[in-house]
Amino acid sequence: MSTFQEAAPPVTDVPSRPWSGRDDGPGAEHLRWHHAVVLDPGATEPGDVAFVGFASDEGVRRNKGRQGAAQGPDALRRALASMALPKPLRALDAGDVQVTGDADDALEAGQERLGRAVAHLVDAGHRVVVLGGGHEVAFGTYGGLERTRALNAGGRLGVLNLDAHFDLRDEVRPSSGTPFLQMARSEARHGRDFHYRVLGISQAANTETLFRTAESLGVRYLADTECGLLDVARVDAFVDEFLASCDLVHLTIDLDVLPAAVAPGVSAPAAYGVPMEVVERVCTRVARSGRLVVVDVAELNPEFDVDQRTARAAARLVHRTVTTWA
Repeated sequence: MSTFQEAAPPVTDVPSRPWSGRDDGPGAEHLRWHHAVVLDPGATEPGDVAFVGFASDEGVRRNKGRQGAAQGPDALRRALASMALPKPLRALDAGDVQVTGDADDALEAGQERLGRAVAHLVDAGHRVVVLGGGHEVAFGTYGGLERTRALNAGGRLGVLNLDAHFDLRDEVRPSSGTPFLQMARSEARHGRDFHYRVLGISQAANTETLFRTAESLGVRYLADTECGLLDVARVDAFVDEFLASCDLVHLTIDLDVLPAAVAPGVSAPAAYGVPMEVVERVCTRVARSGRLVVVDVAELNPEFDVDQRTARAAARLVHRTVTTWA
């Protein structure tokens, strides 16, 4: 019996719906994601991938962005479903945490539920992928890692954010712009160093206050202008230095790190952005490190997508990360 079967079920509001997609026939040579996903936790074992959705627009609304990311988890599943697998694997879809209602603490309550689900899945031995949702998803994911046995046993947590923004805003109410300052403060309360790195920062999208906040917290970053196709050696060195500083990695991908032509369906499309080739290279490098524990994908907004470009880009990044990691 697997560890997952022995534990309480993860805390989600909506069970996942069955996955479907192209079917070319039976056998491993025809495997696609929709063949690999199961909805029954009892059919999984430690080491299997686990998806959990975070259907939230509330953080984006509070941050005065374009709403629609609550539909992101389903759009990402649809884009991923027919992608062909290079090898057999199995994945659990644990369903969605939904942030709805008019309560003042709806977002915070949703992040708490997501944290419990992530902690449960990680402690059960799963490789966890969280499908957002606005970038407020990152603090919910982190709240789960805080509860895990590995972190509480003294593992050094590192957070790598692929993003045009620092998301270090100091606001009265948490939003999609505050998750990493919230993490920094939580790490300080626990007496831990804050290992936070950002790849893809846009100078034009971050005020001097945010740059000063990053400096005061010891945040290292690469600007989008330093992450082009001719800069891969610099990017590799940045990622390798980060990986050497931690034992456990939380990789968080805000899709607005990509150029708007690749990812138009986000809250804040990037006029410049980091090439898809570079972002995918970083994801696979982190997945191969042996340190990755959880990855979340944020800001997929189907309402503003064009020809499913953003959903397909997000699915490609999840696909490459998981098939390298698994």
